[in-house]
Amino acid sequence: MNRLIILYFVLAITIPAQAFAKIIKVGKGQTIAVIQQGIDMAVTGDTILVSEGIYRQGNIVINKSIVLKGVNHPVLDGEKNYELLSVKSPNVTVDGFLIRNSGHSSMTDIAGIKIYNTHHVTVINNILEDNFFGIYAQQGTHCVIQNNQVTAYAKATQLSGNGIHCWKSDSMHISGNSITGHRDGIYLEFATHSLIEKNTVQKNNRYGLHFMFSHNNTYTNNVFRNNGAGVAVMYTRNVTMKNNRFEDNWGDAAYGLLLKEISDSDIEGNYFEKNTSGIYMDGSSRIEMRKNVFKDNGWAIKMQASCMDIKLEKNNFINNTFDMGTNGSLVLNTFKNNYWDKYEGYDLNKDKIGDIPYRPVSMYSMIIEQMPPAMMLFRSFITTLLDKTEKLLPSLTPENLKDDYPLMKPLAL
Repeated sequence: MNRLIILYFVLAITIPAQAFAKIIKVGKGQTIAVIQQGIDMAVTGDTILVSEGIYRQGNIVINKSIVLKGVNHPVLDGEKNYELLSVKSPNVTVDGFLIRNSGHSSMTDIAGIKIYNTHHVTVINNILEDNFFGIYAQQGTHCVIQNNQVTAYAKATQLSGNGIHCWKSDSMHISGNSITGHRDGIYLEFATHSLIEKNTVQKNNRYGLHFMFSHNNTYTNNVFRNNGAGVAVMYTRNVTMKNNRFEDNWGDAAYGLLLKEISDSDIEGNYFEKNTSGIYMDGSSRIEMRKNVFKDNGWAIKMQASCMDIKLEKNNFINNTFDMGTNGSLVLNTFKNNYWDKYEGYDLNKDKIGDIPYRPVSMYSMIIEQMPPAMMLFRSFITTLLDKTEKLLPSLTPENLKDDYPLMKPLAL
């Protein structure tokens, strides 16, 4: 008898709880019609299976480690009054719902799905429509937000929150989401050691992606298209930005990528096309920029005099109105082996590198920086004459802002 008791005890502590998990069905045709009631009945490891239909059941709180799964995207409707799903337990999965019409507040960050101070939460395969914030992680760690469609319709910035918002979070994985119509598509504040990849972020009112005080993060293989001002990385260090596309971000203060007071970061393999400024840099240092393409932008790069130790190497500059703009003459940065389509030098020794340096800042661009109305003279004979004269007798353009080894042909990137 004692051996049986010991065996039972050993099995109890070694068999995972999932082995005893059950499925609780909720919805039309089921004995349980209220989702919260199904959650209250569940224990750790259970799955709540919600059948197709429309559920107007106010705020739903998940306070235990369960899977909440929808069948054919059941609709959770907040009727413009409620936060729909509040996740307050670790090891929760929310999968396959259409979540719409959350409440709105200028005092409280109400969301379609909100994660509160917990870890290992997975939010996948959901459709979120017309919520104040879409998915909000408050002090979340090791959470996965993947393959969700997040859409809002507010026209004014103050009437909409962010599509995916992470505050004081760590080790987040945000992947494969489509985000449209919010204030910022993805917003990270005091968020660290996170990966943002393979998202399509377009037509948001302000930024496609916005970093504030968020160190040691990577974003890669994303598309940021036609947002108010592209991507902003501010007051941050150790950011890796690789293989992203920054497209069609136009406006008086628009850019593909804003770098404000950032340091020790890498920008590699990105494509900047049809932006007012491909990159705008201010107060940034120790940044390496390699193998990027700048095409059809107003300014490819605006690099303020407050930037230092920037290494710009092996990039392609093609058909930009201005390759480079700056607001000062002191240059503490390095330019090497870039391809500039405006380069008019020669290669006598046939080593595929120009024999004379290329200065990407034109006199006309310096004048535009000081007097924007002078843009009216663009493509006029006088501007061409000014630039040709400046090349012969440099006086206004920064003497040290030059590429001593410009490439004769574009790199295959």
